[in-house]
Amino acid sequence: MRPFITGLAATLALLALAPAATSAPKKVEEITEKARTQGMAEAPALAKAAGIACNITDARFVGKVDDKKAKTSTNFYEIDCDTGVGFVLSSVVGGATTSFTCIEANNPQADGSPSGLSCKLPGNADPKADLAPIIAAAKIQCTPEQVRGVGQSATATYIEIACAGSAQGFIVKTSSPMDPAKPVEATDCMLYDNAQSNIKCTLRDAASRLAVVDGLAAQSGGACVVKDRKYIGQSQSGSSFFEAACADGKGFMFRVDNGKLAQTYECAKASTVMGGCTLTDAKEAVTEQNGLYTKLAKAAGFNCEVSKYAPFPGPAGKDIVEMACSNRPDGGVGVFGGPNDKPIVYDCARAPIAGYRCSFTKPETGLALITADLKKLGKNECTVSNSRIIGKTAKGTTYMEVACSDGLKGYIIEYAADLTPLTTTGCAFSKDCKLPGNV
Repeated sequence: MRPFITGLAATLALLALAPAATSAPKKVEEITEKARTQGMAEAPALAKAAGIACNITDARFVGKVDDKKAKTSTNFYEIDCDTGVGFVLSSVVGGATTSFTCIEANNPQADGSPSGLSCKLPGNADPKADLAPIIAAAKIQCTPEQVRGVGQSATATYIEIACAGSAQGFIVKTSSPMDPAKPVEATDCMLYDNAQSNIKCTLRDAASRLAVVDGLAAQSGGACVVKDRKYIGQSQSGSSFFEAACADGKGFMFRVDNGKLAQTYECAKASTVMGGCTLTDAKEAVTEQNGLYTKLAKAAGFNCEVSKYAPFPGPAGKDIVEMACSNRPDGGVGVFGGPNDKPIVYDCARAPIAGYRCSFTKPETGLALITADLKKLGKNECTVSNSRIIGKTAKGTTYMEVACSDGLKGYIIEYAADLTPLTTTGCAFSKDCKLPGNV
């Protein structure tokens, strides 16, 4: 990410180097009526010119800096808005006006000394409390405990927020000047902890943020004494993923939605989830799991030497996985429960009937099974070359359309929930067929 283009640091440096003969603003302990009168008279027009969209309820003239070398004079104002954050204005006489939020203006200088432009108006006494509209626009659950100005570009303002009651924090990107009516984005601080970026969260340390993993391990009910922890990242759907390595050598991955634990994966079953686990060596566990699924698949009558697998979301107590087989081209979807539950495997060609779609194997590898179903229904002339699910009926059966390799019109097969073929209808007699050759 490119460095921030901000004039605040330069402005503070200018104030610090300003000779005593200039009228540089001094530390304001009490705001005079004269400063307020001048501020309310001059600041509104300057704020509008700077692009600030707010109703100014209070303002003060802070002071003036004359830069003899540059032959410029700059006036400074503080404004308080009716809603949202307040601002400090830097207005070059005869030139442009720039603005900084009070959050940025209140940042200590590089040497730790107080800012020379910190906000003093009563309405700006607690800038973090003025962030409510921004937080609402960012759609995050966070009561700010601390805030920090990160930087500013020509079009964006970046601030860090540390949330009260937790180690969570966010980098919030808003417009410049800050306006909750314009797009606002919030990114979890964890994304920046290991990223190569000039943006960093500093209000809390990374270790305290990762302590959330211990809580997730406890909530999952697994006997995991956390030895190491990691933030994996965020999925396109907005879920956050964490990994825990346990003292006994096992590992888990946790999916968090809206701040709550949504799903727990054993690392042995998470190879296809967000790149899999990296804190634990899951190879041995995966090999062991392959053997277990091989036994369960064979017990269900599906001869599969499992070479890899991937979990499907399922109800509690059910282990639902797609399996690729080393001894056959087609795979299957296994539904495995407890020791008293009968294992079930749906071959990938007909798994869509049960609501599952395979990704390890190509659909055509299992079409011979559908051809066999047609033969059971007396249709011996069609070798199935393609298929698609049409939909379910009110009685719970499923309609599948199939095409034939000879190019003649295919069929619609009605299947029971247990994949038993029930009836067939020729596409010549149905308007529901869509596959090439069937229309």
